[in-house]
Amino acid sequence: MADLLSFPRSPRSDRPRPSDPEPLWRHLLGDQLRRRRHDREETLTETAEKAGVSPQYLSEVERGLKEPSSEMIAAIAGALDTSLIELTSAVADELRSVSASAAVSMSAGPGMFALAA
Repeated sequence: MADLLSFPRSPRSDRPRPSDPEPLWRHLLGDQLRRRRHDREETLTETAEKAGVSPQYLSEVERGLKEPSSEMIAAIAGALDTSLIELTSAVADELRSVSASAAVSMSAGPGMFALAA
């Protein structure tokens, strides 16, 4: 009969930790929209009315709960006197910044790999 060998277990704190997941695009979009609306000192109702959406819908977009269509994003951007390209560029820049700081903080040890979808 074979003998069982026990392998030493390393404490959990010594194991490599995966970096925090990247934020979702819709969350960064919502943050950007909220900041721009606050900069204009507008209420949800005022901006929603200009965009032709309900205040509830705009609130859900700002909180990252809705995945708005490009038409809806353009309407909200227009209500905030910005263009779709300016808004999406700002979101992309923020995502690049978040991703770059996560990549720098992640230490790639031997045998570590990442999958991207």
